[in-house]
Amino acid sequence: MALKHSTMTLYSDALGIDSHRTRIVLAEKGIMVNIIHVDKNNPPEDLLTINPYHSLPTLVDRDLVLYEASIITEYLDERFPHPPLLPVYPVARAKCRLMIYRMEHDWLTLAATIISGKKAEADEARKDLRSQLITIAPLFAEAPYFLSEDFSLADCCLAPMLWRLKSLAIELPTPAKSIYDYMKRIFARDSFQKSLSDLEREFGG
Repeated sequence: MALKHSTMTLYSDALGIDSHRTRIVLAEKGIMVNIIHVDKNNPPEDLLTINPYHSLPTLVDRDLVLYEASIITEYLDERFPHPPLLPVYPVARAKCRLMIYRMEHDWLTLAATIISGKKAEADEARKDLRSQLITIAPLFAEAPYFLSEDFSLADCCLAPMLWRLKSLAIELPTPAKSIYDYMKRIFARDSFQKSLSDLEREFGG
């Protein structure tokens, strides 16, 4: 894949799901970018200046500063339209965006609680996330990618969480084999491998 020239800088959390999600899109698009991994507990002064929420990821593209992973990833898909990561047709695009919203507000929220919550909260979130994944496992067998024949922003959103299942202490049963098959396909993609920080590689999928 030929690299696309850019003057972008991404302030990234080397362990964060949202930052990882953004790096997958950048790698999928073949965009040249300066990635600065930031200690979120000790952010650099320039990040504090350009982002009022001091959040990660933060993308700087010339005079434009963006934060929130969903905004950044859609911007990248529009600015660099090939390969497209959202469906062409409005109904399909809306369905993809809705699925991403559900991932963010359901599964990624539970993952965040497992990582940062108190033990009782984390244990309950772990049980809930595992149950939800088992319930939807048949969907992963319907298409090569998540509810689609084409790799999309939904896969970019979902893959970082699935890569962390071991570190979240979630093991899925045999009936959820379709999820593991999906994970194997996604993790083998060149863009996914390029997106990993050194710390994320330690999760091992």
